[in-house]
Amino acid sequence: MPENEKIEKTGAGSEPAQAPSKPAKAEKKPKAAKKDAKPGLFQRIGRWFREMKSELKKVVWPTPKQTVNNTLTVIACVIVVGIFIWVFDALAGEIIRALLRLFGKA
Repeated sequence: MPENEKIEKTGAGSEPAQAPSKPAKAEKKPKAAKKDAKPGLFQRIGRWFREMKSELKKVVWPTPKQTVNNTLTVIACVIVVGIFIWVFDALAGEIIRALLRLFGKA
C-alpha cells in the first residue's frame, strides 16, 4: 500500500492502525436455509406470469386504424410476391419444357 494511503488511514501523527482481525469461520447453515434460497417451481411460475403481465402493460398497442393499415400492407406485399413467384415458376417451366423438346426427351 502506498505511504500516502497508510498515513491517511492512520491519521497524521497517530499510531499505526491495527490489522483487522481474521474473520471467524463461517457457521454451517441448516439445510432448511439452503432450501429457502431457491424458490419452488410454482413460485417461479407465478413470478414469471407477474413479470409478463407487467411487461405487457408497457407495450404500446396499435390503434385499430394502424392495425387495418398494416394488415392491408401485408396482404398487398403477399400478393405481389406471390405474383412474382408465379411468373418465375411459369417461365422456368417453359424453359425446361423447351430444353426437353430441344434435346428430344419429351
